[in-house]
Order: sequence, then structure tokens, then C-alpha cells
Amino acid sequence: MNAADENLTIELSMAELREVTRYAVACAEPVLAIFERDCPEDTRPRAVLDEARKFAAGGKRTKALRVTAFDAHRAAKAAAETGHSAAADAARAAGNAGAAAYLHPLAKATQGGHILMSAAHAARALELDADNDHDIAAAYVEKATGLATPIVVSVLTRYPKAPDGSGRVGELWRELDAALRQSATSDR
Repeated sequence: MNAADENLTIELSMAELREVTRYAVACAEPVLAIFERDCPEDTRPRAVLDEARKFAAGGKRTKALRVTAFDAHRAAKAAAETGHSAAADAARAAGNAGAAAYLHPLAKATQGGHILMSAAHAARALELDADNDHDIAAAYVEKATGLATPIVVSVLTRYPKAPDGSGRVGELWRELDAALRQSATSDR
């Protein structure tokens, strides 16, 4: 895809946005316990998941959804500053679940992050929580692959492949992206 292609728009319905958000929430939920264990007084990641669930269930994309997504990322920063790396990635997973509702219909590789970064950060949170055990992250990428509905895969494959970079979380994003794209071709 060249630079001119990246200005293309992608068809994207509200029903598809809701399904992508539902997927992102399902990916983030298992690691919320890590955040709440390490940062029990901070409710920001739970708040964004609650707002994202409302949207996925048919609610509007509200200001509260956007605000709580940003708040969850602030919670991630606070967790990282206190040495809770796994909790920070768990909060980022939640923040990205809220951001999934704001997937833009632009053919840019970075937009795939709205679909998959919740799962990538969740995998990293589990990996860090297990003393950096890469097998734990690989197992979660496999689980997240299984959680993706045909609608989520259809939406993902309209976008360019995941971009290079972003460290370990980027690697996990690319692994999940590749697995979902492979599942799309094997279903044909």
C-alpha cells in the first residue's frame, strides 16, 4: 500500500464498531484483575470497560466513553510510575477497549490498533505478571484469536497489516494480526 492508498476510506457500520468494541472489551477483561490487585483504589480501567460495554450493547458513543478511555491511560501511567508494569499494561488494555469505539474508517495500518491493541496489552500484562514468560503471552494471543468473531476479522482485513515498531506490545499486535488474517484466508 502506498501513501495515496492510505487516504482511502473503509466502509464501517455502527454494528461493526460495536462488535469490534465488544471484542476489545472481552480481551481486556481478564487482566482487569491484575490492575485491581496492584492498584486497588483506582477504578479508572473498570470505568472505561463499563462504558465500552454500554456502547457495544447499543448505547451511544458518549463523551464519558472517550473521557474514561483517556483516564484508563492515565491510570496506566500512574501504575507504571509506581513500578506496576503488568498493571500498567492491563490499564492500557482497558483504555484501548474504550478507544475501539473510535476506530476510524481510514485505510491506515495504525487504525488496526483500535481493534487489536486491547488484546496485545492484555497479553503483555499476563506475560509480565508471569515473570516475562513469553509462552503466557503466546497462549493469550491464541485465546484472543479465538475470541474474534467473523465480523471482527472482516473489519480487520479491510485495514493494512499491523505496522512495525512499538516494542514487545507491537510484536504481540503483529502476531495477533497475522493469526487473524490467516484465519480469514483459511475460512475461504
